[in-house]
Amino acid sequence: MKAAVVKGPGQKPEYTDFCEPVAKEGEELISVRASALSQFTKSRSSGSHYSSESQFPAVAGVDGVGRTAKGKRVYFVLPEPPFGALAEKALAKAQHCISLPDDVNDITAAAIANPGMSAWAAMMERAHLKAGETVLVNGATGTAGRLAVQLAKHLGAAKVIATGRNEDELEQVKALGADVAIPFTMGSLHPFGAKRYEETLMREFAKGIDVIVDYRWAKVQERSSLQSRRASRMRRPFVSCTSAARAARRV
Repeated sequence: MKAAVVKGPGQKPEYTDFCEPVAKEGEELISVRASALSQFTKSRSSGSHYSSESQFPAVAGVDGVGRTAKGKRVYFVLPEPPFGALAEKALAKAQHCISLPDDVNDITAAAIANPGMSAWAAMMERAHLKAGETVLVNGATGTAGRLAVQLAKHLGAAKVIATGRNEDELEQVKALGADVAIPFTMGSLHPFGAKRYEETLMREFAKGIDVIVDYRWAKVQERSSLQSRRASRMRRPFVSCTSAARAARRV
């Protein structure tokens, strides 16, 4: 079969032939329809991610959408090495496969799962978000951040505050449900832009913020967020989802 094969740590994948997987008991042989080229895929395939198997050569790709040998349409995650998702066929444990509704197309399902699970795990597994609470999504203009804003509203957040670098994209995030949008720079051409951002965020903290989900751990956000949490005596989780953090963590 054809696949995107990584032959060694840090090497780029090559479109070439690779042996076809054979399913054992408890596994599904999946004919792949779509697979996302996410940051998780890139770091895990290169061998730099903490969960990498460091087994080469191997097929790149950590998740995707396809059909099982019995024709069932599924989203699958963490294929059995060395068979990744960026191939004609992949191999995954049965418990790593989820049936998909007909009204979600292959590309959407493959693309939304990883950032969607990031937002879901941050709010539900770590922060235990409750209806009526206020959520700050730091770095809300990326795919995961946009999904986090929508998920917070879906879960009943009374108020969602979104921060981001691009003011035009922040307006789009407001259309997705953010109640307040704060640009990181608050006018980057002004020498006091960062200070204005911090002061604006402090005012929001003074009103009360229950949960912070962070997708951008920059210096100004670190300083303002920690100072603001102390000022508001916030005791709920700060969940960092940045790649630098490697994993969600509570401080």
